[in-house]
Amino acid sequence: MSARHDVVSSSVLTDEVLAGIRKRAPGYDQRNEFFHEDLDILRERGYLKPRPLSQMSSDQRRLAAHAPATALGLGMHLTWMGVARDMVNQGHDEFKWILDDGEAGELFAFGVSERGNDRVLSDSLVSVHEVEGGFSYTGQKIFVSLSPAWTRLSLLGKLGDDIIHGFITRDQKGWSNTPDWDTLGMRATQSYTTDLKGVVVEHSKVVRRVPVGPNDDPFTVAIFQNFLLLVSSVYAGIADRALELTVEGATNKYSALDDGASYADDPDIRRQAAASAIAVDALTPQLQTYCSWVDAGEQAPEHWFRLLSGMKHQSVETARRVVDTALRIVGGGAYRSSHELSRLQRDVLAGVYHPSDTEAVHRTVAFDLFGPTQ
Repeated sequence: MSARHDVVSSSVLTDEVLAGIRKRAPGYDQRNEFFHEDLDILRERGYLKPRPLSQMSSDQRRLAAHAPATALGLGMHLTWMGVARDMVNQGHDEFKWILDDGEAGELFAFGVSERGNDRVLSDSLVSVHEVEGGFSYTGQKIFVSLSPAWTRLSLLGKLGDDIIHGFITRDQKGWSNTPDWDTLGMRATQSYTTDLKGVVVEHSKVVRRVPVGPNDDPFTVAIFQNFLLLVSSVYAGIADRALELTVEGATNKYSALDDGASYADDPDIRRQAAASAIAVDALTPQLQTYCSWVDAGEQAPEHWFRLLSGMKHQSVETARRVVDTALRIVGGGAYRSSHELSRLQRDVLAGVYHPSDTEAVHRTVAFDLFGPTQ
């Protein structure tokens, strides 16, 4: 086994950096614009560098509390940093170049999602053909976050009975973006449709070849554990911020029916806010524990896919409930499009569409409980 790759162990997020990111977030959303300035600042501060999953998760949670779309977009890049780290630490040195490029500030994106393909990693509608020097990919990818800025794009496609995973660079020919990202929320991710017309993944940039269908290949496990835990961290961060706004809103709101008393003194309001806090608090030990297991490099625990998909589901559904409660407590002012909670309500809805979606989560857990259907 090769030596473990060096990682950054301390957060690069300061209060000053985060304050600027929060200030810019409404403008990116209103203009339906990519977070270029955030990216420049965070790249300069080393946010793109590989580091332990526990640190990336903590940072993503903090970042999401200030700008959910910025955090969600960069989570795609950080997922690849985590996957490469895990694979290198298991002796797969063909992934080391990904860590080196991350150290150098290159930005990695995911070209996975395809319209009509609900098998996600286990199949592909993109066709692959072997050519001189590598593999040619033809087809279409959707929801490619970081589209205006990525410098390295992962691709998966099908060649016979195999799925071929590899990377292209932005300066290559054979791909194009359609700037069609005009969505309800998470607008600053700018996740365009991307067309592939014979773009070639060079042999040196092929990182894995796995059979079509579900598998427990270490590469597949690494993608699931890093992606799902980092996405969970984003929605936990949204829940954190919604809870802060709940407390702030209730404290600064007064009742004419109750002689000007603060809503923070109302027993029903206090109970609703307390329920939100209890739900948010329950996310922290799960996230920290699961990330620590990954960082320790231990064998995947029993029921691992069930735990990971359940964590993602719980983080999203908790965030949705906490945001909804915040809107009810803060009142009609939060219904204005200029209010932060209005944006959080739109952003948090994106969580239901990320893999694993609600149906997939319950299928995974049911399979773990009962096995396949007869």
